[in-house]
Amino acid sequence: MKSPVHRCRDVEHGRGQGRAGARANCQQAEQRIPISKDVITSSAASAMWFIRDACGIVCAVITWMLVLYADFVVLFVMLLPSKNLTYSIVNGTLFNILAFLALASHLRAMCTDPGAVPKGNATKEYIESLQLKPGQVVYKCPKCCSIKPDRAHHCSVCKRCIRKMDHHCPWVNNCVGESNQKYFVLFTMYIALVSLHSLVMVVFHFLNCFEDDWTTGDQHQKHHEQGIERLKGETGRWGNLPYWEAMQAAFGGPPSLAWCSPFAQLSCKSPPGHDPVPQGPIIEEDVIEIPLN
Repeated sequence: MKSPVHRCRDVEHGRGQGRAGARANCQQAEQRIPISKDVITSSAASAMWFIRDACGIVCAVITWMLVLYADFVVLFVMLLPSKNLTYSIVNGTLFNILAFLALASHLRAMCTDPGAVPKGNATKEYIESLQLKPGQVVYKCPKCCSIKPDRAHHCSVCKRCIRKMDHHCPWVNNCVGESNQKYFVLFTMYIALVSLHSLVMVVFHFLNCFEDDWTTGDQHQKHHEQGIERLKGETGRWGNLPYWEAMQAAFGGPPSLAWCSPFAQLSCKSPPGHDPVPQGPIIEEDVIEIPLN
């Protein structure tokens, strides 16, 4: 049976062990580097990477909406109304393939780990595992407590050090680094090809829309009609002008540099002054028929 003195010593010893264990746990807790909630990733090789940045998410959504809107305009405005079925099928297929590759490259650039350095690897054991030569110097990032490899930089948006970081692109909501720079280059290339293809189709669409009006002599008479007259279906009760004469009448004279200037006055004769309006009651009818004498 233990005396009261021995019991007190055991209690104090137990308290000492408990305090030492608590201190060790606190030190371990301080050495742990918490994973940022702004980055969702797994430890597997096929990790899912996504940055929770409001500006980047909005820019990425706008990018997808612009590509999808361009696809809608190309299909339903330029290709489907076209009379040439082969032209529509070939260009529609080519445009959709380029748009799909652009969006796929954008998705890979956005959801691929750009080459993030593991957080909290600035330990003695890790440095020893690098097998550095005496005299070599390594640098630690004070923000993510990691050993920075060569050409690695810290991104304030991703909150990680990125290998071979080029820049943080909000349009792909990710850094452009060692592991996703290929997808970023492919994305910009396919977007450039989509834009060039769209521009070519717009030029052909413009030329096709005005082909009959520019080449057929009978259509020249219709150019003098105003847009509201076509919509209302009014037939001309006035003398129609050929297309070229209507252009000269609208721009105020023969072709010159004044056509391109918004400050040049019309060179055509100004309308004569208004005659005084005879006073009298207003006629109530909208359509007034002049009686025959």
